[in-house]
Amino acid sequence: MRKKLLLLSVLAVLFSAVRAQSLEECRQAAEHNYPIIRQYDLIARTTELTVRNIQKAWFPQISVTAQGSYQNKVTAWPENLQGLFAQMGLQLQGLSRDQYKVGIDVRQTLFDGGAIGSRREIARREGAVQAAQTEVDLYKIGQRVHEMYFALLLLDEQLRLNADVNALLRSNEQQLAAMLKSGTASASDFENVKAERLSAEQQQTELLSQRQTLQRLLSLFCGIPVDSIRRPAVPNLPSGENKRPELRFFDRRLQLTDAQEKALDAQLLPQLGFFAQGYYGNPGLNLFEDMMKRRWSWNVIAGLKLTWNLSALYTHRNEKSKLRVQRELIENARQLFLFNNRLDETQQSENIRRFRAIAQRDGEIIALRTAVRKAAESKLAHGVIDVNGLLREINKENAAKTQQAIHEIDMLKAMYDQKFSHNE
Repeated sequence: MRKKLLLLSVLAVLFSAVRAQSLEECRQAAEHNYPIIRQYDLIARTTELTVRNIQKAWFPQISVTAQGSYQNKVTAWPENLQGLFAQMGLQLQGLSRDQYKVGIDVRQTLFDGGAIGSRREIARREGAVQAAQTEVDLYKIGQRVHEMYFALLLLDEQLRLNADVNALLRSNEQQLAAMLKSGTASASDFENVKAERLSAEQQQTELLSQRQTLQRLLSLFCGIPVDSIRRPAVPNLPSGENKRPELRFFDRRLQLTDAQEKALDAQLLPQLGFFAQGYYGNPGLNLFEDMMKRRWSWNVIAGLKLTWNLSALYTHRNEKSKLRVQRELIENARQLFLFNNRLDETQQSENIRRFRAIAQRDGEIIALRTAVRKAAESKLAHGVIDVNGLLREINKENAAKTQQAIHEIDMLKAMYDQKFSHNE
């Protein structure tokens, strides 16, 4: 009686529709639970900070300097002038050999040829590439969910069929017990059926243990308690455009090369900027006055500066060629992915057709096996066959039902795998 209650409670849990999780719910929960999902926010924040830092290149660049030096030679008056000044009673020694300055430099970019904008765009594209790679890694989580979900679904079917066999064996055991009392059956026949029923219960325990382990793994993976699942509906086979995240990843990488090419072109343009320098030191800008009076003074220099780095032409063509090769590698990787994806879809389509063809005979086979098993039960009651013959027919019927369940779930899994391969 205790075992009956155990089986009934297990079946109640297995087929409870209230707490059953769907395939899509498990997949979404796994994607939100997987630690890599946090990279989206981290990548977005890092990209935004990088873009802000690059944008600040338009701000005035300010630096404070302090300098002290000693020179073995300095600007001085010619000896003839020194002699002339000496006759006039003036002692002019020239600049001091120890020199000091404390100042501030300010530089403001007015035109950069698009260099800052190119760097900003490259930073955004690099962030988009990282986000696309994260999306690819996250999408692969769905395949792992599929494998565990359909494995759990198959275990549920095996448990259900095993419970049916157990009930059937128990019914025949009770019938043989009655026949044993009436003297129409032997003790060995009763014990044979009982041993088979105990073996089925043992298998039920093993299946329950496997299901519990897999259910715990799926729950940990999804981050939610997956107590029971329900068989997903038959999906529509994909027919539209392939929406796999790998294709977006290749697009983002190509867009990055476009931004890098624009940055190369920006290096060839001149740059115009404003500069200003002010310092307090000795000597100052007026060297003649500082040679006459060694004193500290305030000094300011300001102006416009045009620079044109023509040396960028040395490597410009080679860098462009490298980008072209990189684009070809990306396109080659895209074509390789699409080729392998088409192979997978072709294999999945063949599996679906094969399972459909096999499933057409499963129902007929089960009906025949059930009829033979019922006939064997009637023959056993009339003493036409022995218990071994009945057990063989019971096992054959159970094997046929198990094969039908496997074929149905395998076909359903192949359909969802094909849908997963197309991301529809």
